[in-house]
Amino acid sequence: MTKPILTIDIGNTSVAVGLYENGEILRQTWLRHRDATAELLDARLMESADGITPCGAAMASVVPDANDTWRGAVERLFGFQPMRVTCESSLGIPVTYPRSETIGADRLANAAGAAVRYGLPVIVADFGTALTFDIVSAVNGYIGGVIAPGLPLMFDYLAEKTALLPHIKPEPAQTIIGKSTEDAIRSGARWGYLGMVREILRRVEEEMGEANVTVCATGGFAPWVLDGMDREIIFDHSLTLFGIGHIYELNQAKQT
Repeated sequence: MTKPILTIDIGNTSVAVGLYENGEILRQTWLRHRDATAELLDARLMESADGITPCGAAMASVVPDANDTWRGAVERLFGFQPMRVTCESSLGIPVTYPRSETIGADRLANAAGAAVRYGLPVIVADFGTALTFDIVSAVNGYIGGVIAPGLPLMFDYLAEKTALLPHIKPEPAQTIIGKSTEDAIRSGARWGYLGMVREILRRVEEEMGEANVTVCATGGFAPWVLDGMDREIIFDHSLTLFGIGHIYELNQAKQT
């Protein structure tokens, strides 16, 4: 049995907080950066703890400016500072990627978590502000990845850089051929994105040259994009937080 810890994933748009115990995320909650007042931040941390006193915390961040705020809140509420996930952390997998210090902490967590949950080789597609693919080989560990613009960036860019196109949300298009501007944009995003994911996976697997590659997906936009995909892709909504918790355990064991 392991004691519960808080796991914090600080992304570009929002922060996810979870309670990790015995290899599972028991609960999780989210907070957008633009809503992150001190009161709401404390409330999200306490909501995740749900009356349980965590024995530690771990944090993966791709937003350096937010680190001190969340680190300070954890210390104020619980009396300890969270461990930071970095390329120097014990991950449970080798990293053969050049300049490993440039890999996002969330991507390291995804790779470490997927290796435990699904075995190797594995590809993780994370549908967040950016769409990232992280490739973990059975032979060489973390070998690299692919980065593409995420759906929020696509929708924001179309609205910001054109005079007449509206800003929309990823809702189902009524037809393939859009009968309104909104449906035309949704159809382009929906089917264009699905085709991009399919082609990236095909070429990555071809270059890997390994058999029985598992593909898993995480991130809020994954279900919308992957609906209709013609291959098996496992959706794991808690993968990043789980990976952060797993890395915390590995590094605690190393210290003791």
